[in-house]
Amino acid sequence: MQNNLKNLRRVSLDQVSQLESLPQTRIRTDDDVKKWETTQSYKDYVIFLRRLNESVVGHFLPWTMENTNQAITRTIMLLNTLDQWIDQIPPQESPQRFGNLSFRTWGRRLEERMDALLQDLLPLEYSAVIPFIKPYLLVSFGSFTRMDYGTGHEASFALFLLCLTLVRFFNPIADEERDLVLSVFLRYLRLCWRLQDVYRLEPAGSHGVWGLDDYSFLPYIFGSGQLRDQTEIPVSAVVHPPLPPTNLYFMAIMRIHDVKHGPFYEHSSQLHSIAVGVPNWGKVNSGLFKMYEAEVLGKRVVVQHIPLGGLLEWNVTGEISGMPHPTTIPGNSTGTTIPTQAPWASSSRPALSSHGVIPSVPSRPPPPRLSQNSTTAGSNIP
Repeated sequence: MQNNLKNLRRVSLDQVSQLESLPQTRIRTDDDVKKWETTQSYKDYVIFLRRLNESVVGHFLPWTMENTNQAITRTIMLLNTLDQWIDQIPPQESPQRFGNLSFRTWGRRLEERMDALLQDLLPLEYSAVIPFIKPYLLVSFGSFTRMDYGTGHEASFALFLLCLTLVRFFNPIADEERDLVLSVFLRYLRLCWRLQDVYRLEPAGSHGVWGLDDYSFLPYIFGSGQLRDQTEIPVSAVVHPPLPPTNLYFMAIMRIHDVKHGPFYEHSSQLHSIAVGVPNWGKVNSGLFKMYEAEVLGKRVVVQHIPLGGLLEWNVTGEISGMPHPTTIPGNSTGTTIPTQAPWASSSRPALSSHGVIPSVPSRPPPPRLSQNSTTAGSNIP
């Protein structure tokens, strides 16, 4: 199926030097969301995700890169540096109800050192790219004001990788795309898990039991892609933990068991419903793509905080004036702004996906049907 994938366009460095508009928030209304879905940037992102997904089909963890790739290696080194900062900025010991204020200190350091980090990442000839990718990396790890993390932040990191692929810092070939998922994205995911644990980040606008996951979505897409073409591991294996860390789907499920208590079918009813109601991984994978476009990319409360312009063009009829409304990091002296509204935020419970592939969830899912030797399914894993 890799041969049937659409190609990802290229933006030359000469074209980058001629870009006039820097990324800024442009989506204000639900109509703007529909307009965004017609833009080249939206098409680029969907093509990029599908290419990443196809690259990992049949490939499992642990993953070892076949060839040393400096772009991949440098990106992992950048993420390693950010991880080391957590050790250097321990959480405050005073009681705090939501999040830990040290996360704002971590965020200020990221903001202050962003240019230097990107200069170390990119070859000198890519220096003109930095202003166009900086906004995406800055918001990839959570809101430093709200001290939360969600699917919008995760999407920002994926858009950061997309931008670097458009300018061919990364090459859109299967081997390199596979490394982006199984090496770079996995490293990012582990960093975000540690940030959530150490600084006790809240889920950004969680759907509770009605959502797929409080924090992430892409691990389930890529992980189901890894499992898509095999038949030895059924979808129902999810309800029989512990699960081996051989794919991103299982790793994300085990992460839930680490942080949530109680029966799996109660605290993760969407995932449980998929496990007992979808017959194969191919349908899981295609259904999750549809759900992502509808419930993440199609939600104004998420995409209104995605900067557009520059590499990710806002090329629609009737330009909308970009008037960003973020706030600075508390105590920040540089004046750089970051979006603060939580993705998924809504005053009412969201409607469930109605695409017909991911089954709907009843108000209280029935207990899983387990064999006698699987009575621990859904229990908390220490």
